[in-house]
Amino acid sequence: MKAQIITIGDEILIGQIIDTNSPFIASLLEQNGVKVASIISISDTKEAIGEALAASINTFDVTITTGGLGPTKDDITKSVLCDIFNCDMQLHEPTYKFIKERLEGIGIEFNELNQSQAYLPADAEVIKNNHGTAPALMFEKNGKLLFSLPGVPFEMKQMVKDSVMDIIKSKLSLPIVYHKTAITYGLPESELAIKIASWEDNLPSNIHLAYLPSTGRVRLRLSAISLVDDVEAVTNKLFIELEAILGSYLLGYDEATLESVVADILTERCETLAVAESCTGGKIASLFTAMEGASLYLKGGVVAYSNEVKVSILGVDESILEVHGAVSEPVARLMAEGVRKALNSDYGVSTTGMASPMPNTVKKTGEVWVAVSSKEGTISKQFFFCELRDINIERFSSAAISMLRDELIRKKR
Repeated sequence: MKAQIITIGDEILIGQIIDTNSPFIASLLEQNGVKVASIISISDTKEAIGEALAASINTFDVTITTGGLGPTKDDITKSVLCDIFNCDMQLHEPTYKFIKERLEGIGIEFNELNQSQAYLPADAEVIKNNHGTAPALMFEKNGKLLFSLPGVPFEMKQMVKDSVMDIIKSKLSLPIVYHKTAITYGLPESELAIKIASWEDNLPSNIHLAYLPSTGRVRLRLSAISLVDDVEAVTNKLFIELEAILGSYLLGYDEATLESVVADILTERCETLAVAESCTGGKIASLFTAMEGASLYLKGGVVAYSNEVKVSILGVDESILEVHGAVSEPVARLMAEGVRKALNSDYGVSTTGMASPMPNTVKKTGEVWVAVSSKEGTISKQFFFCELRDINIERFSSAAISMLRDELIRKKR
């Protein structure tokens, strides 16, 4: 089964808003065995809408459109649908009553424009919108389905989850689809592909592997499609094989991140963390505090951006700064030790580096020193990344959390 998603509106084409509807719809369709073969955005003109919808209903098993169902003159999707399906517009009494009661309930006049939303194509199956005034419409032709949905994201999302997917599943014979994603860190995509080449070459024909790289990470998504219900068990067995190949390069699955893995380990061991950040400016602390339960293990952090703070709060010796400079191994080590002692934590992590070019310095942009301190001692490492400040801050933070993860795993052994 193949589908096309069509977003209607000039505001998308000129970049005034970002299309968030299509990824949401595509994700749900794929999870339920409908292959999304095409996603397009079109102008809200009668010609563009007519051509796109007519072609789609003749080509794809499922067509889902969003937009053009509002009460204003530029919302013309309904009239185009009447032309395509050769039917008239007629008053839909349940919709009329619903909109009237909804608007009056919140003190809005039920005027002619609002009333026009209750006039719908006669051949459409009407899908109630519990979160807005524009209902969705469903047409069926030669076994193919076309859904016309409101463009307002929160209205559309609820209708797809509550109604549209159930209709699709009731009318079409869909295969069983199972997706699972392994999260890796520390191996570039090309090296990762070489490392797992034999495993990938022996995947069953109904299981597809996708590489999804991002900064510092590569996600490996297995998508299994079958008419029987053993796809989850087969996929999980394949990932057990992958774990043996990747070892510590495998962070976890689906929503796992470096910080979530570290948080789980610290929480399980009832251990605590403190961070001292210079070049990352609080990024590391924010990654942990963005997750629920951070108070169980995160003692706090110090943004030691200036040398004065490194000296007065973290106890870094001024002579060390004068001799070695702020971006140096000795300073990183003293920062990690200082914040661990100051906040009485089990671990201290520090970063000091050059996120972007600075005048009158011999230090290289993208250079960072990271240190991890515990009662057993302090380890440190130098990294070099790129010349882009925002990317560097992200990579510096990931490098620091990764070093902490490695140390936690080492002690676990």
